[in-house]
Amino acid sequence: MPATMSPLELRRRIRSGEWTTPTSGAATGFLQANLVMLPESHAFHFLLFCTRNAKPCPVLDVLEAGATAPAIAHDADLRDDLPRYRIFEKGQLKEEVTSVQDYFQPNMVSFLLGCSFSFENAMLAAGLPIRNMEENKNVSMYITNRQCRPAGPFEAPLVVTMRPMTPEQAVRAVQVTTRFHLTHGAPIHIGDPGDLGIEDLNRPDFGDPVTIRSGEIPVFWACGVTSTLAAISAKLDLTITHAPGHMFVSDLKDEHLAIL
Repeated sequence: MPATMSPLELRRRIRSGEWTTPTSGAATGFLQANLVMLPESHAFHFLLFCTRNAKPCPVLDVLEAGATAPAIAHDADLRDDLPRYRIFEKGQLKEEVTSVQDYFQPNMVSFLLGCSFSFENAMLAAGLPIRNMEENKNVSMYITNRQCRPAGPFEAPLVVTMRPMTPEQAVRAVQVTTRFHLTHGAPIHIGDPGDLGIEDLNRPDFGDPVTIRSGEIPVFWACGVTSTLAAISAKLDLTITHAPGHMFVSDLKDEHLAIL
């Protein structure tokens, strides 16, 4: 399927079941988002967690309890417009589904949080490699040894994405991504994965391993999957999230939200 399709067309294909794969490279140039749905009774503390940890959890939109149509996308329904969702009960993964119509409850609040897929277009325009796209894989994601600031019952370690590139390309990647503050901004670490507590780059906690070529180093960005780990840490009766790499694609242009 072409990466140049509009967000509306992509969401329609997702809703119909035609698109069930990760959204990296899809609807190029448009902002993608992580999703968390949880009870209104815990929405304030989750929002506080995101505010305290804005690097991995930048807030793009928060809906009223029971609402499913976000302001950042026309004719969208968060219950159907992501390729895959994860259903958690008491913090434990129950199943992955392609629709949450049968799970979403009227008391649930939906959060849309920035995703690093949103600066991929700018990276490609700068001639930077995105290895997972080259190899048709999901991006590599790792749980680190860095702890986020807790809020109420929510706590989590920082999760990062990794993209390999040469040192020269890494410098350029910092320049390109710094201005995308709502989609994680600049890398949080470059080089030795051991500094983040990552023992083996070939064994990501989420996503797929990618090839690291001779002369390349790993470059790490904060990742919105941090919000999933935070949401399930409270062990609520029901929590709904996106499946890693399977994002909500909005109508917002990534360049329009960048710091110029």
